[in-house]
Amino acid sequence: MKSSPKMSPVQPVRPVAPYIGGKRALAKRLTALIDAIPHDTYVEPFIGMGGIFLRRRMRPKAEVINDISLDVTTLFLILQEHYGYFVDHLRFRITGRAEFERLASIDPQRTRMTDLNRAARFLYLQRTAFGGKVSGRHFGVDPRSAGRFNVSQLEPMLADLHERLAGVIIECLPYAELIARYDRPGTLFYLDPPYFGCERDYGAGVFDRADFETMAAQLATIRGRFVLSINDHPEIRRVFAGFHLIEVQTTRFDRDEEQARGRADHNQHRGSGADRRQRSGMTL
Repeated sequence: MKSSPKMSPVQPVRPVAPYIGGKRALAKRLTALIDAIPHDTYVEPFIGMGGIFLRRRMRPKAEVINDISLDVTTLFLILQEHYGYFVDHLRFRITGRAEFERLASIDPQRTRMTDLNRAARFLYLQRTAFGGKVSGRHFGVDPRSAGRFNVSQLEPMLADLHERLAGVIIECLPYAELIARYDRPGTLFYLDPPYFGCERDYGAGVFDRADFETMAAQLATIRGRFVLSINDHPEIRRVFAGFHLIEVQTTRFDRDEEQARGRADHNQHRGSGADRRQRSGMTL
């Protein structure tokens, strides 16, 4: 009799910064679905700030997180390996527009920066920018709230994340390469690519519209299973028609700053499956 993969309970951890497309509204549904699927390896090709990864309540022995953004993966690596130095490096920083604009003006691809400085810059910008944007950031201010970068409040969150990252493999690869490297029976992929129509929100050249077709073709051949979350669009329904689709209703803040107080209903897809029609995954 084949035994089911061993899963261990894990305490959910709050993401340390906002991130566009963070899935907060869907986190409870998604994590319940993921935790219920037997797997011995868990892989996220688009980790972002870990909005789903960190909120799961069960973990297999092997976990892999990945993002094509070197800013994202550097932050996680620094927190995993150099937590104490990182916290000391952040002390005495305050929330200020001048500091935000100074850091935003730095291009880490063209400026020599230590990994510690790069991680600190990224964390500061993500916590103080409007809406968790990673491209075209604007300084976020709420006159009813305290400054967004408060190390005394942030330090316990960083400590929790440091502990949670113990034993986690951190990669910085294109999604297709990551899937190919870690695909095998027993692997569960959770994919949270940019929404259809929002491909440029993460910067030029990060994810193109043609990648939806490429991704669907690759997922149709994997030996593991997957869960994918994406917005509802006729083109998305066409591309992922061969998989089991689950439609869910949720709400999100409008992306434009001038409409930040408005909310809009929209559909999202999630999915999983096993046979030719439901193949190896589910799109949500």
